[in-house]
Amino acid sequence: MASTPVSAREDLSPDPPQEGSSAAFIRVIVADTQAIFRAGLRKIFALEDDIRVVGQAETLPQTLAAVKKFSADVLIFEAALAPNSVEAASELLRQAPALKLVVVTPEPNEEMTLELFRRGAHGIVSREVEPELLVDCLRKVASGETWLDQKGTQWVLAAYRAHGVRPANARSKVQLTPKEALIVSCVTQGMKNKEIAVRVGTTEQVVKNYLRKVYDKLGVADRLELALFCLHNRVTENAAKAQVPQPGNGSAPVAPVEEPQKQ
Repeated sequence: MASTPVSAREDLSPDPPQEGSSAAFIRVIVADTQAIFRAGLRKIFALEDDIRVVGQAETLPQTLAAVKKFSADVLIFEAALAPNSVEAASELLRQAPALKLVVVTPEPNEEMTLELFRRGAHGIVSREVEPELLVDCLRKVASGETWLDQKGTQWVLAAYRAHGVRPANARSKVQLTPKEALIVSCVTQGMKNKEIAVRVGTTEQVVKNYLRKVYDKLGVADRLELALFCLHNRVTENAAKAQVPQPGNGSAPVAPVEEPQKQ
């Protein structure tokens, strides 16, 4: 059956771009073999004020044409569009280096996840991802962060521990304060901000403030890169006081973490 041409839909919402600029929106290309899936995503994104679908494709050639034709921030790319999704991801990123790539896989797959991550994919989601999580993924990826589910993160961390070898640099000599190390140790355990706040007796906003300060100090972009960097360089090992007691083990409660002082 002949494939349909690449299509565009520039205005899925009656609301005009804020401040008269499309830069206020996350511009998305949806590349998927199933028309019903593409239509479903368009309906989901149409409900969001900050997301616009600017292009669609149902084959790999159409996808390559779309990333050249449309100015987009994120490409949602179904792995099944190509016989070798890893090579296809590399080619797409070569064609559009500034594009953020989110790959939709049929099911969680360790080998594919690791290879896509190594080739530069910015997000990897399952075909069964909940709509609200996919929207959250797009926003995170568009802002420069990496998106992996818990299982994917565990695979990447395990592979990094086993094979990741990076030369020492100036960042590895940066010292964290006990309070910063306490929060970072929670991040390396895969805890979310809300869980960290409960564990250390503070608020989510204070946790976010500390993480921003740590990102700047270590020169990392997001919590995944922070976890990888800290695990590799043993950043938190010298902060013995930052060890987090587990609830119900009889340990004394952790002193509340205070708001970091402004410079």
